[in-house]
Amino acid sequence: MAIVPPPGRDLLQQVRAGFVMQGTSYSRWCSERGILRSSATQALLGSWNGPKAQRLRAEIVRASGLQSEAA
Repeated sequence: MAIVPPPGRDLLQQVRAGFVMQGTSYSRWCSERGILRSSATQALLGSWNGPKAQRLRAEIVRASGLQSEAA
């Protein structure tokens, strides 16, 4: 199983940059999947940190390109 970086402001900024480098945005990715951006942000910052938030954080990190699924 891949290790997800710890939550925090740095992770949020890296995720946003990863989506921009792919020609999209963090907001668009959330919207296309029906995920509230505020919930995703709380998961990335760690203020929402239960099992569901941890799964969402891992999914966002993979989708942003910070971590491959094989990592």
